[in-house]
Amino acid sequence: MNSALSPSPLSFVHPTADSPWGTYLMQVDRVVPYLGHLAKWAETLRRPKRTLIVDIPIELDNGNVAHFEGYRVQHNLSRGPGKGGVRYHPDVTLEEVMALAAWMSIKNAAVNLPYGGAKGGIRVDPKLLSNKELERMTRRYTSEIGIIIGPQQDIPAPDVNTNPQIMAWMMDTYSMNTGTTATGVVTGKPIHLGGSLGRVKATGRGVFVTGREAARRLNLDLNGARVAVQGFGNVGSAAAELFAQAGALIVAAQDHTGSIVNDRGFDMADLTAHVRETGGVGGFRGAEPLQAEAFWDTRCDILVPAALEGQITAARARRLQARLVLEGANGPTLPGADDILAERGILVVPDVICNAGGVTVSYFEWVQDFSSFFWTEDEINVRLDKIMIGALKKIWDTADRHRITLRTATFAVACERILTAREERGLYP
Repeated sequence: MNSALSPSPLSFVHPTADSPWGTYLMQVDRVVPYLGHLAKWAETLRRPKRTLIVDIPIELDNGNVAHFEGYRVQHNLSRGPGKGGVRYHPDVTLEEVMALAAWMSIKNAAVNLPYGGAKGGIRVDPKLLSNKELERMTRRYTSEIGIIIGPQQDIPAPDVNTNPQIMAWMMDTYSMNTGTTATGVVTGKPIHLGGSLGRVKATGRGVFVTGREAARRLNLDLNGARVAVQGFGNVGSAAAELFAQAGALIVAAQDHTGSIVNDRGFDMADLTAHVRETGGVGGFRGAEPLQAEAFWDTRCDILVPAALEGQITAARARRLQARLVLEGANGPTLPGADDILAERGILVVPDVICNAGGVTVSYFEWVQDFSSFFWTEDEINVRLDKIMIGALKKIWDTADRHRITLRTATFAVACERILTAREERGLYP
């Protein structure tokens, strides 16, 4: 390829191998040999379709004006409208949001949802804002990105530090600006505003369902299996609860408040109550405190990284004692660490299939909003399980056929679907 004719995408972004966007690009490079004639379109995967950076000025409660930087990235829209969450975090960057949007493209295609990939974020520590300030910031951000979102264009959802209330503000702001109640513009809304039953625990349920299927492949009995969970928010806690119900022992947990361990397993009811009261696992009386780095040395059968990206480094990968890693977070394993885990025979169920339960139920919510007909939670869970199990089987068959890792197989399945859509739609003009 002539670099003069095809310059690097977003030349102001200089990713390293360990950065989110750098990690994604390496994952694309690894899948190209399995794309056949579609490899000619692979550069499409390396270039976000649209990136929007917005200034978000708001008046604070004390009368001062503060400015925040926000993003919305649409990575690929070949298969349908953009779909992906919005996160509020002080470390949010454009490069991170680009990677998260790209992973959403892969994730949506991997489970065969009619969506492209998108993601958004604001660089802010929401804990420093009052509820009214948070609302003003959310509404201004929604107005600024309103030019590219919509029920048939791009549908945001909750992510790190965002929740149903924030989605309600986003839906209301978009609706007021367009003059019509548009419940389908976001998912993850409160139930009485068009939200779906089962959405809050859907991502964690997907982690459990894919983990259960993977454990069967490994002949690993969940009854008595030892599970360590990093991140104890909606995803980690829901997955831990389901594993515990299956007879597993949750022996270690880590979040922003601390790390804890109990070789006999936690009392999940007590731990859940503690987290609800204190905001985290730190200080839980039913466990011993653990140094943060020592968490990665925990003797366990299953590790669930459900926090932020880039957590499993090469050094940590060499120390892990798990047989199975279930990626509840987006991009938690660096490429070098991926290779080490593969060499050590530790099976990794990658994020782009493992945590796809959330976006799958978001799809259900979107469909229900359009029809104004809503399903029961049991119906939601049955549909979710069927989609997740079917998607994982196709990915596993691909991995077995090519003798590749589940991550590369997931990318192969997803990229084939994305690039087939790209090829068949053609280029316009």
